[in-house]
Amino acid sequence: MGTLTNQEVDFYEKEGYFLYHKPLFTEEKLNQLNSIFEEHLAEKGTKLSDELDTPHFRDKRLLDYLLSTEALDLVESLIGPDILLWSSHFICKDPFKGRITPWHEDSSYWEGKFDKYDGIVTIWLALDRSNKENGCMKVLPGTHTNGFSEYEAVDKKDNTFHAQIKNIDESKAVHFELEKGECSLHDSRIIHGASANTSPYRRCGYTMRFISASTKMNLDRNPGWKFWLARGENIAGNPCENL
Repeated sequence: MGTLTNQEVDFYEKEGYFLYHKPLFTEEKLNQLNSIFEEHLAEKGTKLSDELDTPHFRDKRLLDYLLSTEALDLVESLIGPDILLWSSHFICKDPFKGRITPWHEDSSYWEGKFDKYDGIVTIWLALDRSNKENGCMKVLPGTHTNGFSEYEAVDKKDNTFHAQIKNIDESKAVHFELEKGECSLHDSRIIHGASANTSPYRRCGYTMRFISASTKMNLDRNPGWKFWLARGENIAGNPCENL
């Protein structure tokens, strides 16, 4: 199974991200995941295509991917052998109308939920080809050590979030261009975003988010949330679902 080399881990720790230009899952397993996503898309009702958050709470088939050796081997390379499954999200930008993802830090939306933020990693798996044309993710390398940034309000009609980081210099942005089945990994604190999808091509990804099991959650700030011990020991003793 895929693990990261020492050089690749060093790159991630310095830059806050890594592009894994290899298939994460077999073609058969990826096709099955795509079928699951299409089911969720067909049943979304009034939700927008980019609002299919925590689908694994409702569909346990997704745990086969989230708790897979393929995913956890990559994560262990970055945060160690004791791992909690924290979240997942289907993020689909429809052709011509996929909304902007404003510049943000994932950790800013979780302030107060955990006692630390240095052991949270997200796998972003490309279910469609993802490139500049259809609004791929982009990051500002090395910004995962900056702390929490200052935000300003934006119109949520055109944006997936209600706020964006102020005074961003995009000149050093790196675009996460991925082929279908490839993935990226990023630190929860890195500044990142994505342009609107103005192309005729859909851009869909599945995010799989993991936390070091040494991280202590604030239960008052995580009402109704479900965690799974994905691998290793539950060091901080957070309440977890039974497998």
